[in-house]
Amino acid sequence: MKKLGLFLLAVVVSIVCFAQPEIKFENTTYDFGKIKEEGGKVTGKFIFTNVGNEPLELTNVRPGCGCTAANYTKGAIAPGEKGYIEATYNPYNRPGAFNKNIRVTTNEPKFLEDEKATPHMIFIKGEVIKRPPTEFEKAGYDKTAGMMRIKVPDVAHNLMNTETVLDTFYVRNFWTKPVSFKMEKPIEYVSEVYRNFGAELQPGQEGFFVLKYDASKRNKFGQVKDMITFTTNDSIEPTKRVHYAVNIKEDFSKMTPKQLKSAPICEVSANSIDFGDMQKNVTKVEKITVKNNGKNPLMIRSLEPSNSSYRVSSSMTEIPSGATAEITVTFKAPGRSSTQNATLDIITNDPANPVRTITLTAKVL
Repeated sequence: MKKLGLFLLAVVVSIVCFAQPEIKFENTTYDFGKIKEEGGKVTGKFIFTNVGNEPLELTNVRPGCGCTAANYTKGAIAPGEKGYIEATYNPYNRPGAFNKNIRVTTNEPKFLEDEKATPHMIFIKGEVIKRPPTEFEKAGYDKTAGMMRIKVPDVAHNLMNTETVLDTFYVRNFWTKPVSFKMEKPIEYVSEVYRNFGAELQPGQEGFFVLKYDASKRNKFGQVKDMITFTTNDSIEPTKRVHYAVNIKEDFSKMTPKQLKSAPICEVSANSIDFGDMQKNVTKVEKITVKNNGKNPLMIRSLEPSNSSYRVSSSMTEIPSGATAEITVTFKAPGRSSTQNATLDIITNDPANPVRTITLTAKVL
């Protein structure tokens, strides 16, 4: 009797141990074949069955890139029942062959025991047939939107703070009506100096206008981004924008030998800051110092971190001879695991070393 009891107990334990959900896909690859770029989004459906003996749940369905989006069965799938995962692909502006993956995790034991277990992989593939070029693309006006367009709306420059630069922007009206074109509001450091058309562009007309960017009036140093806005009566995209990316440096070329001899000298206490290992969503502060070893005041023109997760401030922006300023760098860890590398440009009026670059590092666990 005792042996029978032990045997029955072993059977029960065995049944419990082997009671688990298990996913099985009918197909792990969906081939769309040849699809037209202009044909709109396409969707493929993956059918699966719970071949286990416990309810199955999809715990995560993660497309491998932004090109795919998945819709799938929510809730528990009973043993023997079927579920689905839908994968959608947008072919617009993506001509050529594609092969994308979707990672699937479930409540199967291997995922519960090890969060790093290899997920199930399903795939979509196909070939996008390139669409015929639009009238905008044929004319080279494919970088902006609307019926009246700017051909190349983005410019980049390296300028001294004493310099100005002229840029020519071509525009064209693809509409059947005249389109008005006016700068939204006056900007001190950007002005329109010429255009070869009037207040309006006539239907089918191509013209150009010239903007002058004056770095001496910008009153900033380092990497500067500016957006100039124009208003129109375009029925699709009434607001037009020109984007500037300008690196402004201080011009020391007119300083005399006497001025250079008494110029400020910037000394930074460290060339790098390592925040070390950090937990998600935690904030940490590190500090370095900037000392003026010169005779005249050292002016901190700009403190520019390349990553917005880092915030920087200084105890003073005008540092007397022999004095020291404290630079505070605050890092807020994002809500995901990653290594956050960045640089901090300390821009001063030290003519010998106007830009001191500090490397910033943090590892978010």
